[in-house]
Amino acid sequence: MLCQLPPSNDPNLLSSAIPFADAGVYRIAEDQALVQSVDFFTPVVDDPYRYGQIAAANALSDIFAMGGRPLTVLNLVGFPSCTLGTEVLTEILKGSAQKVAEAGAVVVGGHTVEDEEPKFGLAVTGLVDPRAMVTTVGARPGDRLILTKPLGTGILTTALKGEVLDQAQMSEAIEGMATLNQAAARVMLEVGVSACTDITGFGLLGHGLEMAEASGVCVVLEGKALPAYPQVREMAAMGLVPEGSYKNRDYYLPRVEQAESIPAEVVDLIADPQTSGGLLIAVAADKARELEEKLQAAGCGAYAIGRVEESPGWGMRVEE
Repeated sequence: MLCQLPPSNDPNLLSSAIPFADAGVYRIAEDQALVQSVDFFTPVVDDPYRYGQIAAANALSDIFAMGGRPLTVLNLVGFPSCTLGTEVLTEILKGSAQKVAEAGAVVVGGHTVEDEEPKFGLAVTGLVDPRAMVTTVGARPGDRLILTKPLGTGILTTALKGEVLDQAQMSEAIEGMATLNQAAARVMLEVGVSACTDITGFGLLGHGLEMAEASGVCVVLEGKALPAYPQVREMAAMGLVPEGSYKNRDYYLPRVEQAESIPAEVVDLIADPQTSGGLLIAVAADKARELEEKLQAAGCGAYAIGRVEESPGWGMRVEE
């Protein structure tokens, strides 16, 4: 669909030359560029304050994934004011504002429309030095792959909607979704890495393949090393798999080497659409331990889940 639109020829639109860029990047000076992104979705938890936190952390993540610093945000709201009280929307906005302030950014306004189902998110503008930004391009053979949050939020929120779990039973995942990727991005820039993307709706499967294609390499995942939030595997075994997971499988699995041999429980994890997932970072082997140690010291996850290999084209392989 997008290929039918006229391309931009503006040389300052740097993101047009970055395959699968996490955000739009527009150069305004040699050492400075605007980095912009937008994201919003329907509630994934019952608590409106937590929903606001998670939506904000998710929207801010694209800026952090590129090594940027968020400056301003605009709230995007769809809300059924006739059926839900304004106190619910107030709590959503409070939760979001708390995360925006934690990120060092400022809420400058927003827009609200009447909608049958609540929807909330942010349009975010930040700054990045184009000479130092991290993108999906640059993963090199020999790099190690580090993931900063466990997987399975799509499965757990499906279980929550189905009333198989309650919020207390998935508290660790809720805390993870509400956690900013800011500290992980800071460490990433300090250590120096090859490439990065954040894991969201396309899952580790889709976003990993995007990095592979952008960098012209093969991404190799170690199935047994993949981290999951508590109860994810149990819920998946019960069939509580979100619709987005099946869409990811249909589109991306044909691009994976010997996909038919991947265990079903591993496919459940890698295809699961994440909300406010972690960063997938490719880092040189001789820097991997430093990155892991500094991520852990900063209170972030640091899961070694695979490596990057040379490939005549690009692709993904999943090993046991």
